[in-house]
Amino acid sequence: MKKTLALLALSALTYSAQAQHKLEKLWESTEQLPVPESVLPHTAQSTLLVSLIDGGGSEKDGKGGVAVLHADGKMKDATWVSGLHAPKGMAMHGNRLYIADITDVVVVDMSNGKVLKKIPVAGATFLNDVTADAKGRVFVSDTREHKVYLIENDKASVYLEDANNANGVRVIGDALYVLAGKELWKVDQAKNKTVITKDLEEGGDGLEPVGNGDFLVTCWPGLIYYVKADGTLEQLLDVRGKMNTADLGFDAKTKTLYIPTFNNNSVVAYKLVKK
Repeated sequence: MKKTLALLALSALTYSAQAQHKLEKLWESTEQLPVPESVLPHTAQSTLLVSLIDGGGSEKDGKGGVAVLHADGKMKDATWVSGLHAPKGMAMHGNRLYIADITDVVVVDMSNGKVLKKIPVAGATFLNDVTADAKGRVFVSDTREHKVYLIENDKASVYLEDANNANGVRVIGDALYVLAGKELWKVDQAKNKTVITKDLEEGGDGLEPVGNGDFLVTCWPGLIYYVKADGTLEQLLDVRGKMNTADLGFDAKTKTLYIPTFNNNSVVAYKLVKK
């Protein structure tokens, strides 16, 4: 009996930990977005940048690009950047937008959407997510090669190896956070790795900080998690079989998540709310 009560108490504690946050749906875009993979809020312009694969995820077909939505999900420019292949993660630094595009990182002028250059990444086969630090160093993951590359002065080199199915990446301070399969890692400047959690149900995709060491994590098959600094997970959404949840964007000021639904060809906005 005592053992049963202890288990019930533990379950209650677990449930309480998982019930501190919830998502409230705000809107879903109505215009067709051809395979949206990543959303990047451009808060200074009150717009959303959306990478569009528009084809196969590893096909060099020139069909991909970046659309611009208003903050309410209405279309502003469907072809702001065009002529890419299968663009995925994006990061801004200064007046540059960096886009992962299979084997290259594409650099775009933020003022006009023009492609400035393409930086080839030797050995890459499936570049996926991008992040930039305060110095303008760019990190990009390669999911199939299980690596993270570093771009400095427009030249790429291997930064991290043996990062299983590396996808979402974010620099915070001096640390690089990496979604590696079902794990979230913190990697310091000496490349020492700390596993924050290894309990995601599916491979991680999008990664966004919410403050105090906490993160929002998406898994492409349709899961959204709130991951606390101590590794505790709160499952915020499970829509597997209904829609995908790819590389999210997050506006920390308004606590709004923007979810690209990939095969559902839309972006959905949710409010992150404390219960």
